[in-house]
Amino acid sequence: MKTNFKLLTLLFLLIFPIAMFAQQDSTASTEGLEFTDGTISPDSLSFEESPDTMTASVDSSKTVVATNKVEESTENGKKSLWSIFIAGLVGGFAALLMPCIFPMLPLTVSFFTKQSGSRASGISKALLYGLFIIVIYVALGMIITIAFGSDALNALSTNGIFNFIFFLLLVVFAASFFGAFEITLPSSFVNKMDAKSDKGGLIGLFFMAFSLSLVSFSCTGPIIGTLLVEAASKGERLGPAIGMLGFSIALAIPFGLFAMFPSMLKSLPKSGGWLNSVKVVLGFLELALALKFLSNVDLAYHWNWLDREVFLSLWIAVFGLMGLYLIGKIKFSHDSELKFLSVPRTILAIVVFSFVVYMIPGLWGAPLKSISAFLPPSATQDFDLSSGVGSGTAAHTDGKVKKYAEIFHERGTPKGFDPYYDYEQALATAKELNKPVLIDFTGWNCVNCRKMEANVWTDPGVAKLLKEEFVMAELFVDDKTELPVNEQFVSKYSNKKIKTIGNKNSDFQAAVFNSNSQPLYVIVDPNGQVLVPQSGANYDVEQYKAFLQSGVDAFKKRN
Repeated sequence: MKTNFKLLTLLFLLIFPIAMFAQQDSTASTEGLEFTDGTISPDSLSFEESPDTMTASVDSSKTVVATNKVEESTENGKKSLWSIFIAGLVGGFAALLMPCIFPMLPLTVSFFTKQSGSRASGISKALLYGLFIIVIYVALGMIITIAFGSDALNALSTNGIFNFIFFLLLVVFAASFFGAFEITLPSSFVNKMDAKSDKGGLIGLFFMAFSLSLVSFSCTGPIIGTLLVEAASKGERLGPAIGMLGFSIALAIPFGLFAMFPSMLKSLPKSGGWLNSVKVVLGFLELALALKFLSNVDLAYHWNWLDREVFLSLWIAVFGLMGLYLIGKIKFSHDSELKFLSVPRTILAIVVFSFVVYMIPGLWGAPLKSISAFLPPSATQDFDLSSGVGSGTAAHTDGKVKKYAEIFHERGTPKGFDPYYDYEQALATAKELNKPVLIDFTGWNCVNCRKMEANVWTDPGVAKLLKEEFVMAELFVDDKTELPVNEQFVSKYSNKKIKTIGNKNSDFQAAVFNSNSQPLYVIVDPNGQVLVPQSGANYDVEQYKAFLQSGVDAFKKRN
């Protein structure tokens, strides 16, 4: 039974990074935007800049907004909140295995069962104790939401300063897990709360739960911080609260469960050095996640520090060191002597080393489709042995100088494609070639965009349609390149000054298509009229191909 428990521990450690990465969203930054209501009037919107730049009037003869936009946005929001909840749940189960909490589990449950007059009373107290844990952590999430507000949370996703701070925070959390120091709360405050837990009744139970959250902060703090950072950077209004709900439920369930079935306590493995090993493994995962935040900033601001192969090299080093730690080749200050390898530890080491070997070909351009969504775009790869395979130019390449191509083409566009990066220029070319336009609202930090490009656009049938049947307009919504002063303008949609390329594209997407999530694919004719309902991320190749073909067919019917 103890071996099974450790195997479950292994499972949580494997799922934790997946859940954390999976919850990353591709929401557009609303920096510089103010969403005053949920609807727009197509007859009253326009974008005005200098005469030489974009002027897109939205009226009955221009872009028609599909009727399912609000529903699509709501559905995306639900999926986003569910991913936050699951990540919180996994994080809570991981926190249970921390040295600050795991040894307290049998002690706390025994206290309830022995101090209560009856078994029913003990169970009720344990359930209330768990409920108070949930209330405390959800309250923390709500405080984060109230303090920042939903608009500010949205802006965090691509704000360079905040992303860099998040990177530093996660590095600090990793150092704490490695044993460099402990993140603790003031002892006087902790002691004061602990003294109040001696009171009887509901007040005493509440402060017992509060004391647990305070005493265990040195272990749970980095996990909580990571969850809150991830939830906040998604921009969902209830993201932090939902993340803490999942975390606290996972933390509270064992107390109620073991209170109802005390005999199960005997099956728990004894506390020991393996608990510290859990902390160290999570520390390595924190480092890997920190690099993703640094990559977000690097891409949006064009620092060019973390090209794809540099990012992969760092991940290979991080996970390689994790593997060496698991087999006992390196030790940290709080580690006990590892006399032999347990079965779960051996299995985890095999998985980690296999992952390292899997990443190595990526240094020479291998697509690494299973993790491509989390890596910098393949266009940032300096040395690519596969560059000659399937990298032909798009059929509609006409030798024109494409606006903003020097910013996006070499580092942002998937190899083999040759889109435009300015909407008006794409429309003008579409009129000349008599082709529909595929608008691709994308972003440097868009995880789902990278996944679509790596797993769907690489399909020969999809690539053929994109290159031969469409004029592509790739609009980055999170780019921080400033527009020339004469091209900056005040949006009539948000009443905010649009200063960057990302602001311009994000404002255009929000105002015209009532959406601020990426990827968003819209097929329009050369006059800007929508031909078919727009599409978000769809990883089913045949369905996405059908979406593209429907746009081509609709265009041909009109012509």
